[in-house]
Amino acid sequence: MRSGPLRVRYFAAPGLPAVGYAISKRTGNAVVRNRIRRRLRAAVTQATTRMTSGFYLIIPDASTEHAPFTDLELAVNNAITALQDGGR
Repeated sequence: MRSGPLRVRYFAAPGLPAVGYAISKRTGNAVVRNRIRRRLRAAVTQATTRMTSGFYLIIPDASTEHAPFTDLELAVNNAITALQDGGR
């Protein structure tokens, strides 16, 4: 599922939801990748859409580093909602 600068994959599994981040070296050096990961973690934490059990893999574009935080929150919420509505 693509939502803004993010691609999100979902794998159904029992238990609590788990979120992983796949950030390519093409997005930048370690400092940039860690900044992107921190911003995405914050966006997931503040997501208004409740995550169902399973594994979520978030794959950001390089543009995620400079995207406004509100855009990241919106992209995360849209992706979670679309995945729960059946889009895989």
